[in-house]
This record gives sequence, C-alpha cells and structure tokens, in this order.
Amino acid sequence: MATLYTQQSKNVSRTWLLMAVFLVVVIGIGFFFAQYYGNPNILYFFVAFALIMNVTSYWYSDKIALSMNHAKQIEEKDNQELWHIVENLSITAGLPMPRLYVIDDPAPNAFATGRNKEHAVVCVTSGILQILDKNELEGVIAHELSHIGNRDILLSTVVVVLAGFISIVANIFLRSMIFGGGRRDNENGGGIMMLVGIILSILAPIVAVLIQLAISRKREFLADTDGALLTRYPEGLANALIKIDKASRPMKYANEATAHLFIANPFSTKSKKISNLFSTHPPVEERVKALLNK
Repeated sequence: MATLYTQQSKNVSRTWLLMAVFLVVVIGIGFFFAQYYGNPNILYFFVAFALIMNVTSYWYSDKIALSMNHAKQIEEKDNQELWHIVENLSITAGLPMPRLYVIDDPAPNAFATGRNKEHAVVCVTSGILQILDKNELEGVIAHELSHIGNRDILLSTVVVVLAGFISIVANIFLRSMIFGGGRRDNENGGGIMMLVGIILSILAPIVAVLIQLAISRKREFLADTDGALLTRYPEGLANALIKIDKASRPMKYANEATAHLFIANPFSTKSKKISNLFSTHPPVEERVKALLNK
C-alpha cells in the first residue's frame, strides 16, 4: 500500500519543525517572564523545561496516553479475532504488528499512538468490540494503522504539548498580573511589557487550539481514506463511523489532552452545530460522505 505512506515524510518533517518551534516559543516566553520579573533564573528554567518536554513528548507520549485512558495490554489469547484482524492488516500495510490495548469502557472508540511504527500501539474500547461486526472493526483498525503508517501520531502529540503548555503559561501570567508582581515601572517599559503580555496571554491559547484543530481534522480525513484503501471496502469504515456516532457517549476517562487521538470524540457529541466548530474531529456525516463519494 504505497498510498499509506504519502504523508509520512511530511509528518516527520512537521514533527521536528514543531519541536523546534516549541523550543523557540518556550524560550521566548521564558525571556519575557525573566524581563518582566527581573529574574534571569526564570529563563534558565524555561530552557531546561523546553528540552525536557521535547524529550518526554518524543519518547513517552504513548505511555502517557495509555495511562491517562486506563488502557491494558492484551495478548492473542485474550481476543483472537481482534488480534488476527490487526495482524493481517499490518501485514497488508507492510507494518510491524503493533501492541494491542483495550480500555474497559462501554463508549465505542479507538486510537493509535507511538513515536514510530516499531513502537506503535493500537487501542480499542470494550464498547467498540461489542457493537461492530468484523468488516466494520477492520475498517476502524485500518484507520488506526494509517495513522501509524503516516507518522502523524507523534505530530499530534507535540501539538498538544505545545498547546497545553502555552495555555498553562498564559493562565499563570494572567493570574500573576491579578495578584501583582513584576516590574511595572514606566522607566523600564513595564507598562508596555504588561500590555504585550496581556495580548499574548489572550491570543496564544486561541492560536494553539486552532492549530490543534486544523491538524487533527485533516489527519482524520486522510486516515479514513488510507484505511478504506487498505481494506478495499470503504463501506466497512463508513458503517463503523455511523454506529459509533449513534452509540456516542462520554468515555469514563475522557481527557482534553488526548481527545484528538481517538477515531471519534471521547466526549458527548449529541449537541451538533456549535460543538462541531470546536471539535477536534470533523462531523461524521462529512467523513461518511467522503468515504462513499456521495
């Protein structure tokens, strides 16, 4: 499946670029804080933190995602049908067999994670195993294997780390201004720096979220397409998405930090229209339409 890897090189480049941007942004924020509070040690802390976060996001993102969602690893004897579906599709896609995890949750969902194809994970909920037939489950697994083949899981993880950190820093800065602190004398440009800080604190989280939404939505359409090409049966994934949408319910351990990883929004999606504008997932109707070329 050559088409499975059309986005691989681009996503690898984007991942390194985002990690570099993350480093620059964090150091820039650290420099601003150091100047605002007149303490150079703040900058050193931010530099160290940026390096640690880059290393952590690359090497341990899969473990963090699995732990946050209370996933448990399974072997072939635990679910032979699921194991053989993943094994056969992995061979077809030219990918190593990923580790398999299951989340004990009635909400139907699935996700893939890992820094590369040699250290990949496919995780499904007990709910999705109950409502999907074999063809539909194959469609979902093919979708997740496409994420692995295209190397966009790491890309999404780095985006989340960046977005989450910026949001946290913006919140800390706003709180610090409310409770006082920092150099605010006009002689040192404190008033101007405060104004710049307020503007950045408001805009930075919004921009970070928009970047996350744009990347997440695009990659879902790409994974749908590649997954359908892998199984040669787009109706399987289309029917699976419809079933998952109809059975939609919040997951027990749904988390904003990992929500974009799942094939469907792990939060309640019953309220459409407005919520779709801020969802990391495109509407199911659009995904089904694209799969069936309607």
